[in-house]
Amino acid sequence: MICDGCGRSVDSVHDVETREVRDLPILDAATWLSVPRRRVLCPCCGPKLERLDWLDRHARVTRRLAESVARLCRVLPIKQVAAFFGLHWHTVKDLDKRALQRELDPVDLGGITMLAMDEFAIQRGHRYATVVIEPHSRRVLWVGRERSREGVRPFFDLLGEDGCCRIRAVAMDMNAAYANEVRDRCPQAEIVYDLFHVVAKYGHDVIDRVRVDEADRLRGDKKARKVVKTARWLLLRNRDNLKRPQDQVRLDELLAANQALMTVYVLKDELKQLWRQPSTEAANAAWKAWWDKALGSGIAPLIRFARKLEPYLAGIVSSASWHLNTSILEGINNRIKVIKRMAYGYRDDAYFFLKIRAAFPGSPR
Repeated sequence: MICDGCGRSVDSVHDVETREVRDLPILDAATWLSVPRRRVLCPCCGPKLERLDWLDRHARVTRRLAESVARLCRVLPIKQVAAFFGLHWHTVKDLDKRALQRELDPVDLGGITMLAMDEFAIQRGHRYATVVIEPHSRRVLWVGRERSREGVRPFFDLLGEDGCCRIRAVAMDMNAAYANEVRDRCPQAEIVYDLFHVVAKYGHDVIDRVRVDEADRLRGDKKARKVVKTARWLLLRNRDNLKRPQDQVRLDELLAANQALMTVYVLKDELKQLWRQPSTEAANAAWKAWWDKALGSGIAPLIRFARKLEPYLAGIVSSASWHLNTSILEGINNRIKVIKRMAYGYRDDAYFFLKIRAAFPGSPR
C-alpha cells in the first residue's frame, strides 16, 4: 500500500470503507465497482488514503471514465456527453474542467516576444472579454473578462517583470486601454495598430458619412439619390471582392459621377498602403502624402478622420518593422462564437476560457 500523502510504502491499515465507483460501461451496461477504500496508517502522515493509480482521491468515477468523458467533451456539448454516459450534467462539466486545468495550467509564457490582443463579445449588452495570443504559433495564451486596463492587467501580472521586458511588439486595434497598459508594463514594446480595424473605422466614419451627405445633397434628383443611397456595401467592399461584372460596372459609374465618393474611395486604397511599406521611412513618406491629400480634399468627414488618426501614426508606421496584425484573432473570435453556440453559452467563465485555450494550443514554429 502507498500513502497518498508522502508516497511511502505502508503496511498498516487504519480503517476500510466500501465505496461505490462508476466505471466505463461494459457491453453497453452501466458498470459500478464496489471498492474497499483503505486508509493506511502512515508513520509520517498519520491516517491517509491509499494511493490508487486508477482512482483519484475522493472521486466517484474511475480515472479512465473521467478521461473518456473529457475526450468526448472536446467534440460534443456537455448535455450530449452526460446523456451518453448516464451522468449528471454537473459531473461531466466538473470532470472536463479538471482535465483542462491539468492540461493547460500553468500556462507556459517563456520565450514570448510578440503578442496580439483583441476583444470579443461574451454576452449581450456590450459585455466583452479579451483574448491574447502568440501571433506566430497562434496559441491562445490568456483570456479574461472586460476590455479595460484593469481587465487585461492580470495577464501582465502573470507574464511577470522579466516576461514584460521580453515583449518587443504588440498588435491590437485602436483600443486606448490596451495601448496604455502595454506602454505602462512593457515600455520597450512597439504597438502595432491593425489595418482591418483602421479601415473599418474609415468605412464607417468617412465613406458612410460622405455617402449619406451626398444622398442628402441629391434630394431633388430621386434617381441619382437612390443610386448613391443603396451603394453602401458596394463602396465598403474591396474591388477584388466584387465577383459580378455588373457590380464592377456599377461602381465605376458611381465613382465617375460623384467626385466626393471617388476621392474617399481612392484614399481608402492609399490608406491601406501604409501597412505595406518596406521601411519606416517609406511609411512616414506615404503617410505625409496621404495626409496632404486628405486635408486638401475639402471633405469634412475625411479631414476629421485624418486628424483623429494622426496620434496613432507611430503604431501604424511600426507595421513596417513588425509584420503583425490581428487577422488571426478575427478567425479565432469566429471559432469562439461556435464554441459558445455549441454549449448555448457558458455560466462559468473559467471553464469557458479553458475551452477557448484548449481549442487553440498553437502550432509548432
